[in-house]
Amino acid sequence: MRLIRALFMLLILVVVGMFVYNYWTGNGWTLRPASNATGIDADEARRKTVEAAKKAAEETASAATKVESAVSESALTAKIKSKMVLDDLVKARNIGVTTNGTVVTLTGVVQSAAEHDRAVSLAKETNGVTRVVDRLEIRKG
Repeated sequence: MRLIRALFMLLILVVVGMFVYNYWTGNGWTLRPASNATGIDADEARRKTVEAAKKAAEETASAATKVESAVSESALTAKIKSKMVLDDLVKARNIGVTTNGTVVTLTGVVQSAAEHDRAVSLAKETNGVTRVVDRLEIRKG
């Protein structure tokens, strides 16, 4: 029984000692450590978070621009190919259309100078096209 009483008194002394120590170190009447005892600088963490958010926003804007560019290039290519398919003179299946920005390149083999001129004309007349690179070959014979 004496042993239990001695252990209980020791426990009480330890708890009271912790409270007194916290009070003298400026942490108040608590068993929690001081808020700055974690070693984390809140201002530095806030600054790094803002930098990371800015970087993510820039990368997102860059990716959106690339996607928009790819979509508009594909749209130009589709417009030109559609015009060629609907045209009676041009055989669209023999003509390759590639778009890089607003520059369109035509490749392939056509049967006549008239088909060549019409294919180039259809590409040049398409809204959004600034230049047409003509790599079409006219098949002789």
